[in-house]
Amino acid sequence: MTPDRDDRSLATLVSDLVQQLSALVQTEGKLLRTELRESGSKISGGAIEVLAGAGLLIAALVILLQALVHALATTGMGPGWAALAVGVVVALIGYLIVQRGTKALSPEELAPRRSAEQISKDAHLVKEQTQ
Repeated sequence: MTPDRDDRSLATLVSDLVQQLSALVQTEGKLLRTELRESGSKISGGAIEVLAGAGLLIAALVILLQALVHALATTGMGPGWAALAVGVVVALIGYLIVQRGTKALSPEELAPRRSAEQISKDAHLVKEQTQ
C-alpha cells in the first residue's frame, strides 16, 4: 500500500464532497449576510448625513434670501451683507455634508467585495480539486 492511497469508496468521497460544499455555501452565506448588515449601517449613516446637509441647505437658502432682501433694501455694507456671508458659509457646509453622505451611499462603497472575492477563491479551489 502506498501512503498516498485513499481507501474510501466513491460514494464516501461524493458524500464528503457534498457535505463540504454544503458547509462552504453556509459559510459564504454568513459572510454575505454580515457584509450586507455592514452596508446597511453605511446606508443609514450616509442617509443621516444627507438629511443633515439638506437641512443646512434649507436654512442657508432662508438666510440667503433674507440677506438678499436686506441687501437690496440697503445699498451700503450693513446687516444684510453679514447675513449673506453667514448664508454662504452655511450653504458650503451643507453642500460638503451632502457630498460626503452621497459618497457613502455609492455602489462601490456598498458592494460585498469580501464575499465576491471569497466565492471566486472557492470556485478556483473547487476547480483545482476536481481536476
